[in-house]
Amino acid sequence: MRELSDILAEVKSRIAAACARAGRDPGEVGIIAVTKTHGAEVVDEAWRAGLHIVGENKVQEAAWKKPASIAGPEWHLIGHLQSNKVRHALEIFDFIHSVDSAKLADRINFIAGEIGASPRILLEVNVSGEKSKSGMSPDSVEPVLRHIMEACPRITVEGLMTMAPFSENPEDARPYFRRLRELRDALEDGLGAGLPRLSMGMSGDYEVAVEEGATWVRLGTVLFGERPKVKSVRSAEGDDGFMSSSGLDSYSGAGPTVKVLD
Repeated sequence: MRELSDILAEVKSRIAAACARAGRDPGEVGIIAVTKTHGAEVVDEAWRAGLHIVGENKVQEAAWKKPASIAGPEWHLIGHLQSNKVRHALEIFDFIHSVDSAKLADRINFIAGEIGASPRILLEVNVSGEKSKSGMSPDSVEPVLRHIMEACPRITVEGLMTMAPFSENPEDARPYFRRLRELRDALEDGLGAGLPRLSMGMSGDYEVAVEEGATWVRLGTVLFGERPKVKSVRSAEGDDGFMSSSGLDSYSGAGPTVKVLD
């Protein structure tokens, strides 16, 4: 089995080559290590290999995994955020990639005021229009951004995030990544907003994303292999969206079971 340090060196080499093709500095591109359904030991391994940002899809999973992991990494929420989990998200994560409405932004701003937080966020854009994906339409981004700038003083919007439709051919993702970059550029010009971050590109298409301007790529499978199979666990969910039962999680045996993971 290959060492993570060797895999990471190859990924960084590919990122550098993509940057060279696009006339970019590789130092502009950061890697988010997506540890969804992996145990805390994978977070520790990632940190030791030099990956300093961890991405998690679910608030509930990070709630046990972060305390069980090595101190040091930034924790980024890259999955959909429900309004009833905002308080927990602000307590756990350093950055939220998935704000997709003015209503959610208002909730984040309100809770941030209560707990003294200063959230850094990205706006999630559903560039492809797929109904299965979260995110606002491209036409909705400007009014939401304007609303946050005017009415949500505790929030700092640092850029945009998207997911391209799945395809075996990475080139199929290019127009979606390009559209996000063009949208960001238009927002900066039109609103005078600084939006330096573009979170786009995953294991199958990250090189194309880098060529189109990604500053963060979200990588899981290419670094850690296929995600562990997770057994379904049924449990009652409380008002705050967290599970009321305790036990061991079904993939590492290291943390509490908090939700049926897909």
